[in-house]
Amino acid sequence: MGAIPAQRETVSRALGAPVPGGVNPGAQARPPARAHVSLPGGSSAPCSARALLRTALAEWTEEALPGTEHLTDRQLGDGLVVLSELVTNAVVHAGTDVEVDCRLEPDTGALVVEVLDRHPSRAPRDSAVEPSYEIPEVPEYGRGLRLVAALAESWGITFRTGAKTVWARLPAQAESTVEALEAYAGERELRVAELLAPDPPSRSASPSRSASLSPSASPPQSAPPGRAHPRRPEPGPERDWLDRGALSFLAEASDLLAGQLDENLVAALAGQLIVPRLADWCAVWLEDEVTGRSRPAGGTGGDGPRLARVWHGSENRIEELRRALEKEPPHPPEAARAGPAPFRWPCEALGAHGAALAYRLTAGGRPLGTLVIGRSGVPSFPDEITGLVEDLSRRVALAVGAARRYARQATISAVLQRGLLPGAVAEIPGVRSALVYEPCDKGGPSGDFYDLFPAGDGRWCFAVGDVQGKGPEAAVVIGLARPWLRLLAREGYQVGDVLDRLNQLLLDDATEAADAAARALASASGRPPTPGDGPQTRFLSLLYGELVPFDGGVRCTLASAGHPLPLLLEAGGEVRTAARPQTLLGVVEDATYTSETFELRPGDSLLCVTDGVTERRSGSRQFDDEDGLAEALAGCTGLDAELIAERIRRLVHEFGTRPPEDDLALLVLQADRR
Repeated sequence: MGAIPAQRETVSRALGAPVPGGVNPGAQARPPARAHVSLPGGSSAPCSARALLRTALAEWTEEALPGTEHLTDRQLGDGLVVLSELVTNAVVHAGTDVEVDCRLEPDTGALVVEVLDRHPSRAPRDSAVEPSYEIPEVPEYGRGLRLVAALAESWGITFRTGAKTVWARLPAQAESTVEALEAYAGERELRVAELLAPDPPSRSASPSRSASLSPSASPPQSAPPGRAHPRRPEPGPERDWLDRGALSFLAEASDLLAGQLDENLVAALAGQLIVPRLADWCAVWLEDEVTGRSRPAGGTGGDGPRLARVWHGSENRIEELRRALEKEPPHPPEAARAGPAPFRWPCEALGAHGAALAYRLTAGGRPLGTLVIGRSGVPSFPDEITGLVEDLSRRVALAVGAARRYARQATISAVLQRGLLPGAVAEIPGVRSALVYEPCDKGGPSGDFYDLFPAGDGRWCFAVGDVQGKGPEAAVVIGLARPWLRLLAREGYQVGDVLDRLNQLLLDDATEAADAAARALASASGRPPTPGDGPQTRFLSLLYGELVPFDGGVRCTLASAGHPLPLLLEAGGEVRTAARPQTLLGVVEDATYTSETFELRPGDSLLCVTDGVTERRSGSRQFDDEDGLAEALAGCTGLDAELIAERIRRLVHEFGTRPPEDDLALLVLQADRR
């Protein structure tokens, strides 16, 4: 296949992937046009693959690499569709990460795309026989490979132990004459039309791709032997759209669906994609993916699907249609079946007869719901429509599954985050406090934390900390630090002693705890531990102090362990640091920490922040460059604690043009004015 690096040739041969064309290393003085990327399994993988190909082709063309002079727009369009279907096929049927390789043959300009799945979920039926390149007839394989066969000059599948490789070769199209282009376009439209309307399966148990008016009607038998092509709609706008726009419609629909993180929005978008382009109305039911149970007949009692979305071409009929559909939800069979099933026409709401089809939404073998489409005044749907909606329903199911995984992860993270932070901030006699806490990653535990709690004997303690890193390992360290801070403080330990003992605790336990968390995460994700999953020391920067109110103000004792130094704003407007820098916790064995003691007089304010404030960036500048934080605090003279906190927060946000990229936490403690 033109110039392929020797290393890639070795890998291809080891995996048994058939590589079209000859290998001629070093034949080209310039590097070959090639792009490679690993993509995580999920509904966004096809979108990422298409983005890779678009970017690669643009860069190859700009650099005038060998072969780019033969590229055509038609070849790019076909390549995007083929690559999308190869990745979708791998993700849907294997559910694992994939590797995508795109390359251009220097001499011919042929585009070759290859998708490798290292964990195929289905082995060949007879491992002793080389699998055929014929399109499988098993329904669960979908029709993604039919798209590849329709658009590619040649393609192949090779199974090996622990790996499956699918490649396709798309030649550059001759553009020398108008006749050649028209001939190719006509042939391509015919192939795509046949692809979108395959003959019904020969097995009588298999569902038909056309729905009769009555759900009880017998399924049609296979096509007669003499039938060359299945039934097609009459020529017209719909026929033209199906021939020319169906494939790009699926590609764009995939992009839109993959960007949704809420299952209700996915259902709403599905309805708007289908109506009125493919049907007069559409409904989406969502159900529990573990039990997959449906509401019993009559629509009352039991756990059943939820009617998430109803959409009709006439908006004034939506509510009436919803009420009718809620009375009789779909009752899918327990056994999984391929293709659509007839659905009872809602005469109560729509009156006139029509055709309706129900598609099961499944992803990863789990039922997620049912999609129903309907069209008035026809006995059945055209085969092209049923096949196209079947492809779309698979993408809807993937998007619903991804949205649910995101929702579960967000819920777990929110619960975990609440457990790592205090339920309430203590009120201290003679002290006003204000807190700003803004985690950057809404979907995972933050590395910043705070606390303000009573320690007994007229003492209150406060802490503002920042763990190196984020996610589960940071949560482990915070889960160790916060309870131990409270325990040691209430046992009467002084500020420096608390940091000494916490430092030793982190050195003894944090590495083991972080290692356990990493291995548990690796086990849950189904991947073997990697070298990066081993013991990882986590460091903690901490500002910890003790407050003791007295008649003339508040006595404050604090220490900073590798943390941004606190700033004291005196009532007269002077600003100074209130501690000296010391080593991070969890770094040095037997470290000894010391503390500073001073008094907060009426109107004095103490500002404690994390590095999300001091290191806020605007280009190459940081917020605290040239004492920027002290200058901002000086401008808060005379303000109450709440206003000081809000003003610093606003200045931090306004410092850069983009949203903050780090967690942000700040605490203001102010002695009451007398």
